Amino acid sequence: MMYRNVVAAVVRALAAETINSAGGCDFEPKVQCAKQKGEIVGKEAALLADCIVHKLLHAQLSPRQWNALVAKYSTHKGRKIDSIGRLVSVVKSSAPQRFTQQAVLVWAVPQQSKGIQRQVREFPAPELRVDEEGTGKWDRRNKAAQDTVERANRHARSIAETRSGEMIVLAASNYDMTNWDSQGLTERTYQRWNKAIRDGLEGIVNEALTEAQHLLELAGVLENEAA
Repeated sequence: MMYRNVVAAVVRALAAETINSAGGCDFEPKVQCAKQKGEIVGKEAALLADCIVHKLLHAQLSPRQWNALVAKYSTHKGRKIDSIGRLVSVVKSSAPQRFTQQAVLVWAVPQQSKGIQRQVREFPAPELRVDEEGTGKWDRRNKAAQDTVERANRHARSIAETRSGEMIVLAASNYDMTNWDSQGLTERTYQRWNKAIRDGLEGIVNEALTEAQHLLELAGVLENEAA
């Protein structure tokens, strides 16, 4: 099995884990099966090669490099979510934790077209009672009303996050940076934070791809090496 470039090899290797119903990429049983039935060929041979590349990269790349590739390229829902969570703790950011979590999430799960993206019907903010005397008698009731609407909207967003096969689809509201932080800072600040996080993540991906290319070149499975 030859791969046209390192990205193609990574994508196929990660896809092999999704194809395997067990959720892993254990190729030894396939080898044993091949020994019993004869030489393994065709699609089975290609899948076997993908699984070998998967095992090689998983073993040789650093955890942060591996998680960056899984978060960006994998279609295995469980593995992708796990790697996203692990990247949050390693990416350098001056932003609050929740902002960083959301920034990593939407980097790994880019916004889909309108035909796929589910819209969220959110409840409007409640009308707050005004205490003209300034005694604060409505404070608890106002806060309770706000909390109720906020909980309902969070639930609506979670319902809108659905799955098509193993693909993660987020509600459109997840891509609004003003929802990532409660401080009400300027858009410029949010853009700066987001850019720094994305640049850091892409840097890890590029680092991982460089190392992966070196490993695959040594294995002789890249087309440019065969020429």
